[in-house]
Amino acid sequence: MAKKKRKKAKNGKRNDNWSATPARGDGQGGMLSGLTRLLPGQPSEQFLVGALIGAAVTYVLADEALRGKLIRSGLKLYSELAGGLAEMKEQAADIQAELAAGQG
Repeated sequence: MAKKKRKKAKNGKRNDNWSATPARGDGQGGMLSGLTRLLPGQPSEQFLVGALIGAAVTYVLADEALRGKLIRSGLKLYSELAGGLAEMKEQAADIQAELAAGQG
């Protein structure tokens, strides 16, 4: 068996990209492509943003009272979402029962 050679693009890179369209910031390159405009372009700016985010996360995780408030808020949000999902399932079951009663 002979191995097939992959064709290379003019710029020397392989031509087997997983995405046919590059991500653009105009809303047509993907769901999260607009976020690229929010990130800084220079490596030093990216480092500073990363350092600030890391410092904020460290502060939140080190402060026991703030961490407790965040955990309580997250659990409350989760329980509200779970309750809403259960309510939607119940409504869907009611609609299915009504449809079955109407057909029979």
